[in-house]
Amino acid sequence: MEFQVKVLILTFIITVISSLIIIPILRKLKVGQIERDDGPQSHLKKQGTPTMGGIIIIISVVVICAFLFFYYTKIRKEPSIAKNILPLLFASIGFGIIGFIDDFKKLVLKNTKGLKPAAKMLGLLIIAVAYALFLTNILNIGTDIYIPFTTNTIHLPIWVYIPFAIFVMLATTNAINLTDGVDGLSSSVTTIILTCLTVIGIIFNIKEVTLFGSSLSGACLGFLLFNLYPSKVMMGDTGSLCLGGAVAAMALYLKMPLLLLIIAIIPILETLSVIMQVTHFKRTGNRIFKMAPLHHHFELSGWRENKIVSIFSIITLIACIIGLLSISI
Repeated sequence: MEFQVKVLILTFIITVISSLIIIPILRKLKVGQIERDDGPQSHLKKQGTPTMGGIIIIISVVVICAFLFFYYTKIRKEPSIAKNILPLLFASIGFGIIGFIDDFKKLVLKNTKGLKPAAKMLGLLIIAVAYALFLTNILNIGTDIYIPFTTNTIHLPIWVYIPFAIFVMLATTNAINLTDGVDGLSSSVTTIILTCLTVIGIIFNIKEVTLFGSSLSGACLGFLLFNLYPSKVMMGDTGSLCLGGAVAAMALYLKMPLLLLIIAIIPILETLSVIMQVTHFKRTGNRIFKMAPLHHHFELSGWRENKIVSIFSIITLIACIIGLLSISI
């Protein structure tokens, strides 16, 4: 436990230092946020805020994971832990790279459409398939899944588990991506979810998840110093897809993807709000919410960004506590 805390603090420090270096570079390169004209009018003042800040999180986590790989291979002589951190890292970075390509096309190449939806989905699908196959065919972790609030597991046939795992990864990354729309919201909510999964790793003594989760939590906390309102940097798809991939990868590794239905309640509600809004509008021409995703509805209802972040984070914290209690039964 003490070592994991050191990993978190070290990653936090590296992230803060990286932010102080990278944010001015992004500002100099004019890699700025592009706000929609049909979005909340209060967001227009954010036009030009440095984005693609997710690279800060990625760089910090890669540096720490490289250190952990060396430490557990050469010093602790526990190569299995070192090797098992890699699939978690590669899945997260893989999703982050897809987001980076999208951000790069939009912000650097000034292609407002970014990566084509089909190409973006194909890239995410390839990474999700690769991770699912790695879990089942190389790590051989099995296809059983824990059921919250019980001591039982479901054993899925391999032909069911792999599509299910792919769906979990794609749905989670999309949900956390949709949550990223208010200063500090996605990073705050995701930090709490990651911390919850890390605690579960501690409970079940799964060191690779604990170490990876600690590094990501530290990176998110360091990034939050610059991402809270008023944001000095935004994570972009680079960060949101990376964090979504990390949450899904950790949950699948722990065999607890169903737990995401509890602990990731805010990203789920954000996604449902978009689905409901689009479906209802196509059928009736009317809107259920003032604007979707959900955080924009509350924003247009008069809530300040800090209030949205605080309340959504508190809800996530309570959900994570319930999630932890659900595995202790």
